[in-house]
Amino acid sequence: MLRYPRRVYVTASESDEAQGAAFVTGALTNLLNPKVGIFYVSFLPQFVPANVSVGPYVVLLGAIHAMLGLIWFGSLIMATRPLAAWLKKPAIVQACDRLTGGVFVAFGLSLALESRRS
Repeated sequence: MLRYPRRVYVTASESDEAQGAAFVTGALTNLLNPKVGIFYVSFLPQFVPANVSVGPYVVLLGAIHAMLGLIWFGSLIMATRPLAAWLKKPAIVQACDRLTGGVFVAFGLSLALESRRS
């Protein structure tokens, strides 16, 4: 990465089938993640007021959480869209590769020197 950095950022094809498969993979990953269920079961009930039906209120809180997540990630996507064109410039791709290569060398040197200290 230091000696021969890339000049072009190549992405995978962005066909409708690939995007659909990526969405299904992401959705299944989130739905089958036990940490999400544990979060909702342990965190949301503490916000249910007394004398309120727990089930519908927790579903409402979950829906609010999902909606806020969609708004947040949609905002991030819209805010970073202009950066994508800039990050694909050959000089920027090359600089990022060299920076990443330098970080790898620094980590390697740190590990090598750490074993000498102890």
